[in-house]
Amino acid sequence: MLSIERLYDGPVSASDHLELSFDYRTRSRLRARTVGGIEVGLFLPRGTILRGGQRLQADDGTVIGVRAAVEALTEARCEDPLLLARAAYHLGNRHVAVQLGEGWLRIGADHVLGGMLAGLGVALHAVDAPFEPETGAYAHGHQHPGEGASGARIHEYRRNAA
Repeated sequence: MLSIERLYDGPVSASDHLELSFDYRTRSRLRARTVGGIEVGLFLPRGTILRGGQRLQADDGTVIGVRAAVEALTEARCEDPLLLARAAYHLGNRHVAVQLGEGWLRIGADHVLGGMLAGLGVALHAVDAPFEPETGAYAHGHQHPGEGASGARIHEYRRNAA
């Protein structure tokens, strides 16, 4: 099994790919198989969200590309930007992962949320597509005033810490 602990941004192209749903791309610890059938273990820093097109480097130097898998999604379309913003607001208020595009938004297929969106007046369509939702305002780290680069640690709980 290949062990992967880091993202890669060097010049080497990927020799194989991991095709993962958004849910799996949010996991920092994961055992999976590449498209080519190689078993890999991901041991990435907490909070890492993989995006389609990124590359990873295994401990042996192998470069593995990341692909966003096709998923069942609900797409909401609307010509009225204010109505679409209202729909996005209500989804965000429920901490739902949302992918935004010009005149549309997408969420994971969910009949309850679909009913809420329909009630707001947006047109809904079932689509199968890669899901690349917004990362949020704190995507590049969440720090409080006076903290250093390890600001996110305030949210981690440790046992037997000295």
